[in-house]
Amino acid sequence: MFLTSIPFLSLFLFLLLLLLLPPFHPVAEETPSLHNLLKSQGLPPGLFPQNVKSYNLDQMGRLEVHLDSPCMAKFDTRVHFDSVVSANLTYGGLKALEGLSQEELFLWLPVKGITVNDPSSGLILFDIGVAHKQLSLSLFEDPPVCKPQGLRKEMGFQVQRDVL
Repeated sequence: MFLTSIPFLSLFLFLLLLLLLPPFHPVAEETPSLHNLLKSQGLPPGLFPQNVKSYNLDQMGRLEVHLDSPCMAKFDTRVHFDSVVSANLTYGGLKALEGLSQEELFLWLPVKGITVNDPSSGLILFDIGVAHKQLSLSLFEDPPVCKPQGLRKEMGFQVQRDVL
């Protein structure tokens, strides 16, 4: 009788141990938000709008940001985000930027790169091809509200398309 109760006692202790231990959940690596990623790379968190759907960062540092749809926002001037914006992410910069354009003197110019050389200066540099434009880092503390393209008139945007 003693020999037959040992397996039951072992089973009872095993089940009791399972009940007392916290449940096991495999730990998944949590992907930081895009805004936290930018901060960790010496860039302000508000370079991309609130409506970021997802982003990918490959091993070579190529960042691809997916938005719900193309949209317009305002920093110091109006900017247009395509539904996909991509760039090479380096510490303090976005190089070979594609999918972002900025209005300058009634012209829409592609933004080629964004750089923060010295955070203590409080300045960020936008490369718009023909010129470099310095802006205050404070403009990029919070992600901007980005309105879908259909709402241009509501935001006061008068964008003219080139007619072929």
